[in-house]
Amino acid sequence: MSDSENLKKIYHPSEEVVARARVKDYDAMYKESVENREAFWAREAEELEWYKKWDKVLDESNKPFYKWFVGGKTNIIHNALDRHLKTATRNKIALIWEGEPGDIKVYSYHALSREVSKFANVLRAMGVQKGEIVTIYMPQIPELIIAMLACAKIGAVHSVVYGGFSVEALAERIEDANSRVLITADGGWRRGKKVVLKKIANEAMKRSPTIEVCITVKRIDVEDCYMETDRDFWWHELMGMPIAGTSADTEVTDAEDPLFILYTSGTTGKPKGVVHTHGGYSVYTMSTFKYVFDIKPEDRWWCAADPGWITGHSYIVYAPLIMGATIMSYEGAPNHPYPNRWWSMVEKYGINILYTSPTAIRGLMRFGSSWVEKHNLSSLRLLGSVGEPINPEAWRWYYEVVGQSRCPIMDTWWQTETGGFMITPLPVTPLKPGSATKPFFGNEIAVVDEAGNEMKPGEEGTLVIRNPWPGMARTILNDPDRYIEKYWKAYEKQGWYLAGDSARVDEDGYFWIIGRIDDVLKVSGYRLGSAEIESALVSHPAVTEAAAIGLPDELRGNAIHAFVILKQKETPSKELKEELMQHVVDEIGPIARPQEIIFVDSLPKTRSGKIMRRVLKAQAMGQDPGDITTLED
Repeated sequence: MSDSENLKKIYHPSEEVVARARVKDYDAMYKESVENREAFWAREAEELEWYKKWDKVLDESNKPFYKWFVGGKTNIIHNALDRHLKTATRNKIALIWEGEPGDIKVYSYHALSREVSKFANVLRAMGVQKGEIVTIYMPQIPELIIAMLACAKIGAVHSVVYGGFSVEALAERIEDANSRVLITADGGWRRGKKVVLKKIANEAMKRSPTIEVCITVKRIDVEDCYMETDRDFWWHELMGMPIAGTSADTEVTDAEDPLFILYTSGTTGKPKGVVHTHGGYSVYTMSTFKYVFDIKPEDRWWCAADPGWITGHSYIVYAPLIMGATIMSYEGAPNHPYPNRWWSMVEKYGINILYTSPTAIRGLMRFGSSWVEKHNLSSLRLLGSVGEPINPEAWRWYYEVVGQSRCPIMDTWWQTETGGFMITPLPVTPLKPGSATKPFFGNEIAVVDEAGNEMKPGEEGTLVIRNPWPGMARTILNDPDRYIEKYWKAYEKQGWYLAGDSARVDEDGYFWIIGRIDDVLKVSGYRLGSAEIESALVSHPAVTEAAAIGLPDELRGNAIHAFVILKQKETPSKELKEELMQHVVDEIGPIARPQEIIFVDSLPKTRSGKIMRRVLKAQAMGQDPGDITTLED
């Protein structure tokens, strides 16, 4: 079978996968979920415990500011921790954490709840009130998860700022949230080096006069860690004091009370503080996790993201705890000290499901399959992909080498704003490498033109969501007008949500995400997705990663410029450049031939692994790249 035939192959789940799957017939359940949407979500919500049941499933009286489970009283912590303490789950492992240097911490549900209660009492002693926004700036350590859960427990709102952000980015987010309390750490480990965070936090606090209290975890024992009297406190000292106690009441919150703020960067302007709530978010993350990853009580689940991103909020912290799963979490880099770090941990801890980004997969693929094959990965039964479209070549390597051709890949499309998966396979879905397949239950999704007309199969257009869903963001903090402008204005007449991505649907109804609308290039009147060009380049045996941008060209509108990272033993040359250009022509057609290919060692990426093509474009054109606070480097 040739490479191109192989990539067009449809991968069907095994009888064993189908037999244990929660949903056997996607089509029937999907049809029922969109025809009786409110009844479907009410049934899902019944699986959770509520202090008081809702009066109304969905309130559409003030579109697009939808409300879900109106009148319901709940708290996500009641379902993520409290209710498990009344069952055998209390003694089950909730969290296994491994630090980059190799240190390990393990918490049962009982122990995790105790730590959360203690820190909840500490926050209350510091005067934290229900509804107050607490900023968290930490490395990937258990205390980050404990701090998030403790905020939620007392009805405070957490705003997690990823631990790699700069002084400016942290100060900006503290200011926008008007936070009085900051939780941080002296630092963390990354690629064998100490990354100091408290110094950045101190500098940010100088610019953020709202901060009155800063609580710091001692992780790397920084010498001369500056602690300001009456403002700075050590986590371990507070947790050892009588004020911490060992139990704490969980605050009763309204279904629509805010649970957390998460900042997402736009191409222009200041970051947007996206608001998620207790009720709808609990229901949506639980349902998506339960059905897509078919979670069972005995599963050990590893979402290899950072809790500082929406992927981490929804699928490291909240959904797995609501479902009573065992969570794996790791502090450091996937290839430190060697490229087998992840595979050794899958084997060591008996991980059943691994969920990660195409960037991480491509990065590990560079080192070849021998690092993977040295380990026994027979515990794996499902794999997942998140963050950006996965190119077919990386999909196949992930499926064949990591999943040993028996683990279906749940390639999920969703956003910070959606709260959970929107387009995704289920374990029973026949898979096409590179396609996110079909909408999750309750969601009607389409690819349309600017006027809202549906595109024909295979034609590219704009991705829209035609209905409200429980996990949706409720607004942008302090800026409801921007929420309308950004997400609802484009298709205001129809009442559709603009996802900001371009996509196409094939003849089988499968969705193919092409990339951000900004990443669609028009060359001589043809629309080309940067992801298509990049997939073509990555399918060449010498290439491990690529980014394509369009630069203004008088003749063609846009000329394609590609940035390419080569595999370890490959050397850049004029001949290879020409070969790659011809390879793109062979794969896509002459219209897609890059005008220029630049060999690079790295690409600008967000910390969630998305390539920031607009930064490459701005650099190439000598322009200001705009907001780059989410850049990894």
